[in-house]
Amino acid sequence: AKEITRRVEGKLPEGWADKLPKYKPGDKAVATRSLSGKALNALANIMPELVGGSADLTPSNKTALACTVDYQKATPHGRYMRFGVREHGMGAIANGMQAYGGIVPFTATFLTFIEYMFPAVRLAALSGHKHLFIMTHDSIGVGEDGPTHQPVEQVNLVRCTPNVLMFRPADGNEVSGSYKVAMEQEFTPSVFALSRQNLPQLEGTSIEAVAKGAYVLNDEKEPEVIFVATGSEVSGCVAAAKEMKQKVRIVSMPCAKLFDEQPVEYRREVLPFKVPIIAVEAAAAAGWYKYAHTTISMKTFGASGKGSDCIDYFGFSPKKIAAAATAWLEGTGKAYAAQGLSVAAQFEPASKRDMHYMHYEH
Repeated sequence: AKEITRRVEGKLPEGWADKLPKYKPGDKAVATRSLSGKALNALANIMPELVGGSADLTPSNKTALACTVDYQKATPHGRYMRFGVREHGMGAIANGMQAYGGIVPFTATFLTFIEYMFPAVRLAALSGHKHLFIMTHDSIGVGEDGPTHQPVEQVNLVRCTPNVLMFRPADGNEVSGSYKVAMEQEFTPSVFALSRQNLPQLEGTSIEAVAKGAYVLNDEKEPEVIFVATGSEVSGCVAAAKEMKQKVRIVSMPCAKLFDEQPVEYRREVLPFKVPIIAVEAAAAAGWYKYAHTTISMKTFGASGKGSDCIDYFGFSPKKIAAAATAWLEGTGKAYAAQGLSVAAQFEPASKRDMHYMHYEH
């Protein structure tokens, strides 16, 4: 009875966050989709309310739960569902389960296919459903499947949707931090954008810092340029900085909406005045000019080829990030510097997730 009460009231079990995996620099490079699977399983072991599945992509999404069986006629106690290729139906079913109470649903597919289920994502946000949308294969790093499977605009579609947290973690600690924040929400769904390719465990990442949305990864006190990046591009920026003559600050931004909710003083500390800021993300640039003066971003759809070849071709290899940043700093960046180098994030008041629409009286 005590356990059922906890679940119905939406409370989390004691010590749950301690079960999230922790990583250190030098640990094996792993795709964030695989690290997501580890975090999900760690929580599912102690949270029977975690119930969900994938749209026919379980091996790729890494969402299989070792602690349970498939939900079938013969095993109605199973907590894992094989939804088939029906993304919108999957999202709608999971929303309904969460609305009933006592369940925290998760659903999974490729990020580019989130558009098939976006009405369910939007309704989760509008209705205040705590729903984990696990979206893998998050960029041109997908590789040979080509532009039909390589997200470009989807990250920004989710970011600009009210009351949705869009996480694009850079490594294992940020994956665990993203799950921690997502599970702490009461009326907010979360979307995880996760890599297919392996990514290194970085120096300076933090489970706790994810809650601030963005934070300084290195300790460069007087930077001459700032890279602000997400996901797989964070490690690319770390490597690019070593090839540049300028003093470079690296800012990881796993969740822009959480950063917007921080006090303006903190945002100015992370993104100080009078320093050129370059946003680096293998997605469309929409939204980044709130935080940066220029972007290294996707201007077209992707292409079919090895993931590493696509990353280099579209300008996201460390050498090409460094070259593009240097060219901008020595050219247009000088004009920006003369004008004072301010961005909207340095001035706007902290935003709030206003849930007034959930409380209308009819």
